[in-house]
Amino acid sequence: MEIISTSAPTVLDVISTKELEKILVDEKLFASEEESLGRVEVLGRLDGIVKDWIKRVTMDKGISDEEQIQEANAKLFTFGSYRLGVAGPSTDIDALCVGPCYATRHDDFFGKLFRMLQETPLVEDLTPVPDARVPVIKFKFNGVSVDLLYAQLQFSVIPEELDSLQDSLLHNLDEQTVLSLNGCRVTDRILSLVPNIRNFRSTLRCLRFWAKRRGIYSNAMGFLGGINWALLVARVCQLYPNALPNVLVSRFFKIFAHWKWPNPVMLCPIQYQAMPHHVWDPRSNQRDRKHLMPIITPSYPCTNSSYNVSSTTLRIMQEEFQRAKELCEEIEAGKRTWITLFEPYHFFGSFKNYLQIHIAAKNAGDFRQWKGWVESRLRQLIHMIERDMGGVLQCRLYPGDFSENSVKSSSQCHYFMGLGRKQGVSPQDGEKFDMRLTVDEFKSHVVWMYSSWKQGMQIHVSHLRCQDIPDFVFPGGVRPPKSLNEKKRKRIEVIESTKLKKSESSTAGHSSGQKSSQTESGVALDGSHGLKSGPSVEPSTSSVSSSTSASSRPQRPAVSIETEDDNATSVSQAQNFNQVGATVAAALATGTISSFCQNESLEELEPPELTAPCFKTAFVATQKPIIKLQFSSLVK
Repeated sequence: MEIISTSAPTVLDVISTKELEKILVDEKLFASEEESLGRVEVLGRLDGIVKDWIKRVTMDKGISDEEQIQEANAKLFTFGSYRLGVAGPSTDIDALCVGPCYATRHDDFFGKLFRMLQETPLVEDLTPVPDARVPVIKFKFNGVSVDLLYAQLQFSVIPEELDSLQDSLLHNLDEQTVLSLNGCRVTDRILSLVPNIRNFRSTLRCLRFWAKRRGIYSNAMGFLGGINWALLVARVCQLYPNALPNVLVSRFFKIFAHWKWPNPVMLCPIQYQAMPHHVWDPRSNQRDRKHLMPIITPSYPCTNSSYNVSSTTLRIMQEEFQRAKELCEEIEAGKRTWITLFEPYHFFGSFKNYLQIHIAAKNAGDFRQWKGWVESRLRQLIHMIERDMGGVLQCRLYPGDFSENSVKSSSQCHYFMGLGRKQGVSPQDGEKFDMRLTVDEFKSHVVWMYSSWKQGMQIHVSHLRCQDIPDFVFPGGVRPPKSLNEKKRKRIEVIESTKLKKSESSTAGHSSGQKSSQTESGVALDGSHGLKSGPSVEPSTSSVSSSTSASSRPQRPAVSIETEDDNATSVSQAQNFNQVGATVAAALATGTISSFCQNESLEELEPPELTAPCFKTAFVATQKPIIKLQFSSLVK
């Protein structure tokens, strides 16, 4: 699947593209000239600081020769959205400092350079993250956010004309240095592989804007981040080299709505070198075989840039791709305009039940570190909930945080997760969703494992009904009125509930109290999930029984949720799960997975889950029911 079409643009394509790009301008997605000049000035001043730093390091290493001191050099590279040319207002700058072999990461970069930045005027919010997978110093320079990485090369002098794409740079480097270099190498490689950079940039701006509007833009939370979207857009540009952005956007959704994951998306064949760095290869690496949505970077070492994607986030993105594909078809038919594609996903009106995760720390510096740790672990909470609830309950995390206007926002924030029953799964009488042990496990074995934990770092998990969502999550702090669709859904629920009551009243021999206990289910969270002051948290099995503790807690009203009758879904999933591993093994033996690296259009196996869901019983339904879920509130 090299090129699908080389058709030249039509007059209608030109008009449609102008309409599309006008939306980007109206939404203020382009940085102003003043902002662009401000970023250039910041990079210039930062480059001067880095060059001054390396000369000081050279002298501190005992080198007294004046010529060697003058030749000492460190070079600054940019990557990410700024380097790709799609930076917008308030976009941060991703930068890489490349230094010689004698300037170390620990003592010189996080030591001397960090102290120099501390002493630099206009530098604020300085946060070192030396223990990250890719070590980084985060700060603001004259109001511009900067993420600064470091790569220590095996050069005694860094040439000013250094080319980051040279594979020879990677010889004898550790993993963290290779990962730090990878951002620049991937960005430059993408720009060299797309047929038309201008069309690529316009299309990428559209897709980034769309993903943020639809709530699926966040690599840390299991969706796709900036580099992932850039790789997908670049692939579509390769398939339609002469197309304008209006066609590229439409074809993007047409392709990826039907893409057979885990077939990988690749801009070029995977490269191999005589170096020990890990290259993505599901034939030989069990870990790579579990990746659900592989999007492969084009420079050596080729890796999967979307390893955070889970079965839940993949399902959500596939649903959004399908929705967008259908809208684009209507736009091409003249039934809709482009603005409808970018309608935001109304997260706080799409679920009846939510989890609220509140985190806090004593000061702004501690909070930035604590927030980064917790945020990168929230996708694990989704996996644990869906695992422990047997796949019946599905979660959707909002990829962003909220702060209350009445408190200091620099040291606390809130995350929200929507909860809903899986479509097509029928309920069981007396079924309860008890998440207390799951949340305890998440906090004890995931969150509190943070090695840099400090006194005052806290996390609080609680259950909320839709009507109890705090006002500060809405624009301007004003809760919007209920939409017509929600009101119609309410009326349908009332009608269906009335029919169900009439049907129940015809059944003799059961008291009203017995009926209620048989049909109501609940999500239980107890008071033990309040703010924690330390990492010494252990789940208490004695306080977990939902039957004993539910009666002592204040109860919320029952919630009615409509589901379709599809008893085959969970049963077939349980039966087929164990078959997947055997099928993958057979494919490996016959070379199927090795062949899809060269032929992306091949039929590909469905990926196994990371952990098998817990199926205690098979769900059997005989009619389309109204499910009543009893959700218990958190004891304050």
